[in-house]
Amino acid sequence: MVMTTNTNTTTDTSAHPNTYAEASVTPDTSVARAAGGAGEAGAAIVTKPARVDFAKSAPKAFRALIGFDAAAREGLDPALVELIQIRASHLNHCAYCLHMHTNDARKAGESEDRLHMVAVWREARHFFTPKERAALALTEAVTLVADAGVPDDVYAEAAAHFDDQELGHVLALILAINTWNRIALSTAKQAGTDGRR
Repeated sequence: MVMTTNTNTTTDTSAHPNTYAEASVTPDTSVARAAGGAGEAGAAIVTKPARVDFAKSAPKAFRALIGFDAAAREGLDPALVELIQIRASHLNHCAYCLHMHTNDARKAGESEDRLHMVAVWREARHFFTPKERAALALTEAVTLVADAGVPDDVYAEAAAHFDDQELGHVLALILAINTWNRIALSTAKQAGTDGRR
């Protein structure tokens, strides 16, 4: 996933296959209920200030992250790539990335059943291969690393299904999507504003 603007301009990131340009977005407005107000009569419009455009504010870091993301996914099954990105986005509560990667998965032929089961894959194990389950468990451990680190059994299970090069790429992909999630959340990206076609 590649982040672009959160203002009225767009950034061309067409060099990367998983890149998108966001549609023009104005500062977020939402309705806030006034104390004791009933219905819309007691509502006031609250405008949230626009946040930094990461691509423009840190262009070298942005380009480096695009390169890291592209390198991470090399040689990995595209379906597995999307499952990893979807699960990390669930855990990080990143609606922007979740919307993007579920759409990408659908376009790549992923079934609705599997997409619905990613969040509860342990209870729906039969929807996923042992290799996918190992990658999902590793994704959870790395994404939630502050909770319990990466347990030896989780790492060993992943290592049993991926050779060293593949495992390195899976880890890199998990790191990349976690970074994109944090950029989207900290810059207040809105789900559904991805302008790719």
